[in-house]
Amino acid sequence: MPRGPAVRGRCPCAKVGAVSRIAQTPGRVLRLLVPVVIAAAVLGLFVRWPAPADSAPVVLDARPLVCLNESLEAYADSGRGWTGGDSTWSTALPGGREVFAFSDTFLSPITPPTRPPDAGFVHNSLVVRAADGQLSTITGGAAGHPDSLLAPSDRSHWYWLGAATYLDGALQIPVTEWRSSGPGSLDVTFVGSSLARFDPRDLHRPESITPLPRSRGIQWGQWVRQEGPWTYIYGVESAASGRYLRVARVTGDDLRQQFSFWTGRGWSAAEADSARVSAGVSAEFSIQRLRAGMYLLITMQDGQLGNRLTARYGPTPMGPFGSAITVYITPEAGAAGSYHDSEVYAYNAHTHPELSTPTRLVVSYNVNSLDTAPGGEVYRRVSLYRPRFIAVELGDEVGAHTQSGASPRALCP
Repeated sequence: MPRGPAVRGRCPCAKVGAVSRIAQTPGRVLRLLVPVVIAAAVLGLFVRWPAPADSAPVVLDARPLVCLNESLEAYADSGRGWTGGDSTWSTALPGGREVFAFSDTFLSPITPPTRPPDAGFVHNSLVVRAADGQLSTITGGAAGHPDSLLAPSDRSHWYWLGAATYLDGALQIPVTEWRSSGPGSLDVTFVGSSLARFDPRDLHRPESITPLPRSRGIQWGQWVRQEGPWTYIYGVESAASGRYLRVARVTGDDLRQQFSFWTGRGWSAAEADSARVSAGVSAEFSIQRLRAGMYLLITMQDGQLGNRLTARYGPTPMGPFGSAITVYITPEAGAAGSYHDSEVYAYNAHTHPELSTPTRLVVSYNVNSLDTAPGGEVYRRVSLYRPRFIAVELGDEVGAHTQSGASPRALCP
């Protein structure tokens, strides 16, 4: 069963980190600075020096992706299942389908533009978009009594979802397990990471849930990307000084295989040898290959809650990632935002690779309020607790698009 109202509508990053001061004043997009790179020998991969600054992409445009936003909004307002949620991972499935994986999720009943205090709530769900564009919701539980799709054996714990990906003929979803450590909504403790594996023909129950490495308290699976003979699994270490990016990989594309961990110089079978790659990352982020020797890290500014999405470039899947530039300033967050509420913030920015090309990225972020109690802002304004999608156009410094042979999936039917 879902936890009590104190944690409803809160995101993983809001629960486990301090809330930063929400930025109020928009700024212009900054030029990319040359990343500082450490040359290192990698087993099976040569670490290249970063590309010159004049060859790095610049942001030409970033604006709301209206068709996808309106499609999810109309479905949520219909009350036929999912009515709001966060995380917003996605991946393509066979048969022209798309799956959106959400962590904390509101369900019906709903009375737009509000939701009643007894609105359904679970800790994770899937929304599947069929080839014809029709949306449907998958949760656990029984008819009339929905529950989280995935739940630990200890029912006082819960799962939040990581970066869902279709690899090795399966929908593979890393999950992070949490438990309450006190009476407040921020009093939660990370337990460990696991991997849920689904047959794409039946998304109602996992084939298996397999523990992932957990000796160092790292949230593995906050991003996953396959490249060449390896699949990279990115993790987040939360410390008093902030959040740090760590990198592992497996041979092939079955995430249940033995992890190797990036040490900063090479790869090790020991999780204890894992190195901090970058500081200032959010609980959710993305790393996308734009071209050879050019990888893009999308996250929130300094890894904090706020209103600013940023990009950092690196020469390898392991970084190192350079200085942040602003990609987009969310119009909703802060007292100067569209809700005119200092408690409203944006978080969880990441790309959707199956909808993107190296020059046109589809990026989502979530919006929330600090006022999450039943009857509070997330109940009075249903639009608050829903993802926003934007399209980001990249090009060279004179405004021309870089070349790309990639063809994304259709954004909207």
